[in-house]
Amino acid sequence: MAALLSALAVLTAVNAQAYDSGSRSEDAFSYVQPLNTTILGDRGHSPAVYPSHATGGWEDAVSKARAFVDQLTIEEKADMVTGQAGPCVGNIVAIPRLGFQGLCLQDGPLAIRVADYASVFSAGVSAAASWDRTLMHERGYAMGQEFKAKGAHVALSPVAGPLGRSAYAGRNWEGFAADPYLTGIAMEETITGHQDAGVQATAKHFIGNEQETARNPVYTKNGTATDTDVAALSSNIDDRTMHELYLWPFANAVKAKAASFMCSYQRINGSYGCQNSATQNGLLKTELGFQGYVMSDWGAVHSGVASIEAGLDMNMPGGLDAYGQAFGVPSFFGGNVTLAVNNGTLDVTRVDDMIVRIMTPYYWLGQDKDFPTVDPSTPALNTFSPVNTWTREFNLTGESSRDVRGDHGALIRKHGAAGSVLLKNKGALPLNSPRNIAVFGNDAAEPHKQLNQKIYEYGTLVAGGGSGTGQVSSLVTPLRAIQERAAENGTKIVQYFLNNTEVANSDLDDLWIGELPNVCIVMLKTWAEEAADREHLSVDWDGNAVVENVASKCNNTVVVTHSSGINTLPWADHENVTAILAAHYPGEQSGYSLTDILYGDVNPSGHLPYTIAINGSDYNAPPTTAINTTGYFDWQSWFDEKLEIDYRYFDAHNISVRYEFGFGLSYTTFNISDVTATPLENNITAHPEERKIMPGGNPALWESIYNVTISLTNSGAVAGAGVPQLYVGFPESTPAGTPPKQLRGFEKVYLEAGESQTVGFELMRRDLSYWDIISQQWVIPEGEFSLYLGFSSRDIVETEKITVVSA
Repeated sequence: MAALLSALAVLTAVNAQAYDSGSRSEDAFSYVQPLNTTILGDRGHSPAVYPSHATGGWEDAVSKARAFVDQLTIEEKADMVTGQAGPCVGNIVAIPRLGFQGLCLQDGPLAIRVADYASVFSAGVSAAASWDRTLMHERGYAMGQEFKAKGAHVALSPVAGPLGRSAYAGRNWEGFAADPYLTGIAMEETITGHQDAGVQATAKHFIGNEQETARNPVYTKNGTATDTDVAALSSNIDDRTMHELYLWPFANAVKAKAASFMCSYQRINGSYGCQNSATQNGLLKTELGFQGYVMSDWGAVHSGVASIEAGLDMNMPGGLDAYGQAFGVPSFFGGNVTLAVNNGTLDVTRVDDMIVRIMTPYYWLGQDKDFPTVDPSTPALNTFSPVNTWTREFNLTGESSRDVRGDHGALIRKHGAAGSVLLKNKGALPLNSPRNIAVFGNDAAEPHKQLNQKIYEYGTLVAGGGSGTGQVSSLVTPLRAIQERAAENGTKIVQYFLNNTEVANSDLDDLWIGELPNVCIVMLKTWAEEAADREHLSVDWDGNAVVENVASKCNNTVVVTHSSGINTLPWADHENVTAILAAHYPGEQSGYSLTDILYGDVNPSGHLPYTIAINGSDYNAPPTTAINTTGYFDWQSWFDEKLEIDYRYFDAHNISVRYEFGFGLSYTTFNISDVTATPLENNITAHPEERKIMPGGNPALWESIYNVTISLTNSGAVAGAGVPQLYVGFPESTPAGTPPKQLRGFEKVYLEAGESQTVGFELMRRDLSYWDIISQQWVIPEGEFSLYLGFSSRDIVETEKITVVSA
């Protein structure tokens, strides 16, 4: 199938298919512009790739899945691929006669959302900010334990889309980093963690889901999901950008044997994500060799047979309307699958493959053996499909309201600290038993209610909103933790002022008690949520004015942000702002994670997984807004920046930034020396050897071909963890548009004061390759590579030159 995806072969094969099959004309196209490889057809849709590639891997689990399918009636087959209203966010009904108890699918990427007595972990952006592979796996495993204990077979986690093309995207915090390499590592570690715990992972949202604005179509007032006034946004992405940026971390997910993928709401090069044969059949199932199943995002299905033939395996949640919640009315799948098979419109072998894909990871993870039942408390918490919408029977047994948290509080505390990034420190931290502490800001104390799903003025922020949030069962606020620690350390007074409006507009001499506080801690927050992009990159609730007013009087102002990601921090250079800590969304132990760093129990080791620019207007690729929304296809987002997102863009155009990608301070210092770069094989070729496609694609791409080693030294006075980073600059022979440098390696290394350690970075073939749009291959360019070693994308301390492929 590789030839099918080459530029000329696609043109020939797809035009022939369009000629032969009028039913697939929506995916046809008639020309390719040689200078723009964003392939669109005469009706603005992506090229067709048929048929859906059949599964055939995962050891002996696939044979069990096929044996199961052989026993199903056609009606049962329809049930296996169609969601139903039920206790979980997504439900596949049981087939008792075969001993199959059904499937429970639950949100989300930082917690099992529809649950009581469950933990809220740090967000994806916090995990990425840790730059810690072990932590990423540890977090994924602990989350998986809680999903399983609550009876959820499938965790709708983790997130690689959005990647972070736009700084303003509302769901960036659910994902990891504005870089494909770092996100790819985080995806692989998280998926492995989930599945090591016995829960199926779901890589989402596939693909090009880089904004919330116009992600769904506009429906007619009296219509259903079959009738729309305006189509959803189309993410129009060229071939090279697709491979090198947006597909890259999803390839890691496939290689990690993710059980499922979730297709995205928006269109991709004109065709809806869940009806896009080029992405689902072509990129995912053929090029990457994905063996699991593709489920829809909730309500992202807009057709039946067409979506099935384009590679969709499971319709979630199964109903119609904007989010698939119109249960009890005809589904795009359901009875229409039965009808289509019976009348010959749909080949039953394709339906069989859909179910084999669904059941193979079920058997592979041993979910057929003593898997916990769905917690009977779940339905009362599930507002998505309340009991009165159920059309099928669910018999819930077992202990209700199970406490599944275990000892995860200590883990979340550690993770929250690890994902906090020290951006500035003029000797203010760690604190040394200050006599008088003043805490300012509406992020410091308890929210007015326990749940954490909507924006609110008062109360600390530990997660964003939407399906990716969590139900907080236990919360440690910053104010509580500071008060506890201050009492232990002999502090005489902790005073606090939580009204941002009052703090910003008052003479602080009239507010605080007695003398000038020894330290003023300002707690700021920034909300972000699903279904809405951010309107600005400032902190919320007039937080900038709070900092300015406090710093105007207090010469030791420490600022802490709990944020979805990027804030521009215009007061960062204020002489009285002595420390800044970006604490992201740290999870339910937020306060303790913070005081561990403030008091030096934990040496900060987080680094930015994005760039903080000087101004919000410095970022490229803001969310697309249509000038004219009267036309059906008006919402078009052209990814014209191509490979230049985040630090790649700022570096390519030599734009000054406030804090660069990869930046982070510590209470100690680190040095890099003794750089070596050694090939791991002789006569490295430009093109990879053609091998049988395995999960992740051609196995040759994943083989290490170069090893880079350094000596890392803790040159400071205290123990801490350093994060050396390896960036690669490609040769001049690489096609135009290649970024000046790209992250291709990192490690987190704990060292005692004065200790040194050798650190290695193995570079795989794909790390040193670009995607060639002509040969449709990953190619290592001829000429000299630059290997940049340092502690951020702009703090480069050593450079090594290598030539991988000679002319």
